[in-house]
Amino acid sequence: MDTEITLEQLNNLIVNRRIKDLREFLETINSADFPYIFDNIDDEKEIMIYRLLTKAKATEVFVELDSDEKEKLINCLTDTEIKNVMNEIYMDDAADLIEEMPSNVVKRILTNTKPADRKIINELLKYPDDTAGTLMTTEFIDLKENMTVSEAFKFIKKKGINKETVYNCYVLTIDRKLLGIVDIKDLLIADREQLVKDIMDTNVIKVCTLEDQEEVTKIFDKYDLIAVPVVDNENRLVGIITIDDVIDVIQEETTEDFEKMVGITSTSDNSYFKTSVFTHAKNRILWLLLLMLSATVTGTIILNFENAIATLPILVSFIPMLMDTGGNSGSQSSTLIIRGLATDELTVKDIFKVMWKELRVSLLVGFILALVNAVRIVIQYQDIQIAILVAMTIICIIVSSKLIGGALPIIAKEMNLDPALMASPIITTIVDVLSVLIFFGLATVILKI
Repeated sequence: MDTEITLEQLNNLIVNRRIKDLREFLETINSADFPYIFDNIDDEKEIMIYRLLTKAKATEVFVELDSDEKEKLINCLTDTEIKNVMNEIYMDDAADLIEEMPSNVVKRILTNTKPADRKIINELLKYPDDTAGTLMTTEFIDLKENMTVSEAFKFIKKKGINKETVYNCYVLTIDRKLLGIVDIKDLLIADREQLVKDIMDTNVIKVCTLEDQEEVTKIFDKYDLIAVPVVDNENRLVGIITIDDVIDVIQEETTEDFEKMVGITSTSDNSYFKTSVFTHAKNRILWLLLLMLSATVTGTIILNFENAIATLPILVSFIPMLMDTGGNSGSQSSTLIIRGLATDELTVKDIFKVMWKELRVSLLVGFILALVNAVRIVIQYQDIQIAILVAMTIICIIVSSKLIGGALPIIAKEMNLDPALMASPIITTIVDVLSVLIFFGLATVILKI
């Protein structure tokens, strides 16, 4: 749907007070499009539109909004309207809402939440951050193994309307221990008198409540799941995680890794435009300051070779190219290795395989770049010695930078650090120092200066 056209139609309907048509039109708009709509209309129209939505639609839209929009809506809604939202919202979304809101808003939300739901929300909030327990919802279909397929369908029809998903049903014992899983497809094609225990899959892929959320995303990816059961230490089913929550985690983890790879210390969940200039600056300044100070090492090294530079000033003109080439080479390797570690394609034990592969790649790449530069220098300066110096330096720099770029993320992983930390900023700084040392070290030998 073209959101610009949708905005124009909404404004026309509101201006002309065609409330009935407006209500019908709102039902045709996907819930995921409302955040954009609300960002581009004034607050009065936003509240009016929200109040014209059906109860179910209003809850879907509410979940899609960012925390600022949710807080604004809650402050404008009546207690009855808040109750309607909290009665319809899934428990994992309710727990997320409580965590996002300031204390005064939380108090009002909990006041308008049923006691039973408050208890569930409190249980979900007890789990450590970034674990499976914080992602799961307690709304799922649980069946008994001695149910017939016909009885199972009756149960699903009765209970399924308020559950987050009915595609997977979980077979439990009386004390709620997980026995197996049955999907709707299996129930549909089975004989109506067949027992659930005869068609359930007992080889269940599951996660523990304290499993790291990043590991949960890997399980979804590996097994192509749409939901995974979450069990406690006694194999009792306490909730399920659905694919929509996993996608949110993937986005969060990817954003976090990107920020670390470019030296940004993020402490805000806000979007780019909703983060203040001061916060942006605060998040970026630390790494920039550290890298700037560390770069003074390169300047000190160059200063120590001032006699060589005075003898052949042309050498200075090659330093930026050599440093950039080394930094780019190291960044390429580190990016590939970080990605491999993130997807479990690579492990710490693969470090020697990685080094051997990066060595061969760097020699091939280094030789080609060295040859191109040597030919350029001979043509431009007619100086074979400098061409040989630069060519040898390029090969040495590329080999060392690719080995460093390949090794550092793996070493970080072994030290229980985030491999994304060993990305462009750190590697570039290390390689810059090495580039200058290698270049002037070879210059003193080859040019005897």
